[in-house]
Amino acid sequence: MDLLKQKQWFDSAEFDRQFFCDEPLGAFPSPQGTVFRLWSPAASAVTLRIFAAGNGGQPLRQIPLTMSDRGLWVWETEENLSGRYYDYLVTAADGVERASGDPWARAAGVNGLRSMVIDLASTDPAGWQEDKAPPLADEQIICETSVKDFSWDPRGGFAEEDRGRYTAFCREGTTLDNDGLHPTGIDYLKSLGVTHIQLMPVYDFGFTDEAGPREQYNWGYDPVNYNVPEGSYSSDPYHGEVRIRELKQAIASLHKNGFRVIMDVVYNHTFDLDTPLWLSAPWYFHRQKADGSPSNGSACGNDVATERSMCSHYIRQSVLYWCEEYHMDGFRFDLMGLMDTKLLNDIQADLDARFGVGEKLLYGEPWSAGATDCRPGTLLGTKENLKKLDRRIGAFCDSTRDLVKGGLSGPEAVGFVNGGHFSAGALAKCVTGWAGQEGDVFQAPSQTITYLSCHDDWTLWDKLVFTLDPDRDFAARKESVLTASRLAAAINFCCQGRVFFLSGEEFGRTKLGEKNSYRSSPEINKIDWHRAWTNQPLADYYRGLIALRKQLPGLKDKSPSAHCRLRLAKDLAPGCAALLLDNRGGESRWDELILIYNVSDQRREANLPEGQWQTLADGQSSFLWKQARVLTGKTEIPAGSCLILGKLSGQNK
Repeated sequence: MDLLKQKQWFDSAEFDRQFFCDEPLGAFPSPQGTVFRLWSPAASAVTLRIFAAGNGGQPLRQIPLTMSDRGLWVWETEENLSGRYYDYLVTAADGVERASGDPWARAAGVNGLRSMVIDLASTDPAGWQEDKAPPLADEQIICETSVKDFSWDPRGGFAEEDRGRYTAFCREGTTLDNDGLHPTGIDYLKSLGVTHIQLMPVYDFGFTDEAGPREQYNWGYDPVNYNVPEGSYSSDPYHGEVRIRELKQAIASLHKNGFRVIMDVVYNHTFDLDTPLWLSAPWYFHRQKADGSPSNGSACGNDVATERSMCSHYIRQSVLYWCEEYHMDGFRFDLMGLMDTKLLNDIQADLDARFGVGEKLLYGEPWSAGATDCRPGTLLGTKENLKKLDRRIGAFCDSTRDLVKGGLSGPEAVGFVNGGHFSAGALAKCVTGWAGQEGDVFQAPSQTITYLSCHDDWTLWDKLVFTLDPDRDFAARKESVLTASRLAAAINFCCQGRVFFLSGEEFGRTKLGEKNSYRSSPEINKIDWHRAWTNQPLADYYRGLIALRKQLPGLKDKSPSAHCRLRLAKDLAPGCAALLLDNRGGESRWDELILIYNVSDQRREANLPEGQWQTLADGQSSFLWKQARVLTGKTEIPAGSCLILGKLSGQNK
């Protein structure tokens, strides 16, 4: 069968009727024996090979398998083979025999080349059955970090054996002892007030030799084994059970310390075609162009065919597995614009049914790197199709990001805070999360992920240095960049939606101007814990905004009618605009909010509506809501500054 006919066959309803399989796939040990199940419908022969170790040595046994119905290859034994490693020799339709790991494996040896039979209960750390996420807060503040970035800096007080590893998340009481004792690590995260920690990829990924030096670095957006933790973050990548136990310990520690955990997942492409999904079932799990070559909307060499029934089933089962086995609390989908909307909605429905409506948080990137060759009629999770999704499935809002600091067309593109055009109308769109009104792409702020920077592209600090510091001194604490950073944060944290930020953004994290640090050194990518304290006033500004936001119903509202809270948006002067919002609800101390932003280089004046207005934050401090400073009549807003005011209700005057 030629590649075009094979593609048409894989896409056909006839193929689904004949080969869709919902039996548990993988290797399952028990005291009664072990069963192996591999789905490979187009294979002409499959041989199971069993090994003593995850690398090296000859097979202990080789067992030719026989295909049963629905494309299943099965072998059962009365032996409990937990702890053994295995792979398959798969002879595909093209007659070529290839060695493949098990795409459904839950454990693997070093570098994921061999799968591992594992009794998952044996990997549970003490108290794992009692582990629970903290209660879901009524406002979610998401902080993104990488396992290696988080603890690589030796000045962070981490033990040498914990640096860059899962175990660093289990260590409380780490400190920076330089100009005094300051919390680092998990204690520092607690001090910020964030509710969710988004972990950059922790599944088994390529580009990093798990047996190589610890100084290797990669973000991890190239999956090899989707259901196996990455071994380079473990203390022992050779024994498959270790990485599982240590990741569970890290999640339990984050839960105990008050955080929910978001897992960054990449179901849109694989490391390359030489991974278990392709090797076990060539081309079924991947999209192809008309000439048979791999589709490449990911710009990573291939695209996963999420719209095909067994691929969709695989991804849905993978998501549920990470929730059930590892207690994950949500997922961030890389290049969600390559995934079909039906799958995304099905995942949300699966999680709601299993864990309760809204208990698990889903969001992703509503774009791709290019066009993809999906099955005709497939609706993809792009910005244009967000209204086809459950309105609780979120998407990153690049419109606010670009308006605030400048787009990604070049390092010197500018936005509100660094010299770009500014107007009340544009600001109003940002504050209402681009949601709910005609022409908006988001259905409600429940879909809007508002952010200024993430692991991709320039950090916020570096972007501002490009535009505000002619010397390009990324490490220096330039007052102009600090001022713009505070102003950008004040806008971002006063937008409806869910707030997201890159770890270290709050203290001016720099990658020394490097835009794409996916395989740069850990020195470039690390969290600089010393900088967290030399720039402590900026971090404190973020802390105050986080604490303030949690008190403001007008910003926390995630409903489709949230935009109706905006009562007025007015340009006061060139570069200065004010917004008035309804803030009633719950136990709010302030019936209304006024947000005034002055991005100009001139001091501006503003006439306040009738009533008593408490100062909640300005361009220097975000903790003024703790004081009793009340304004009436008229106020001034310094250049490059902001003013957030709350109208006192009758009982609070």
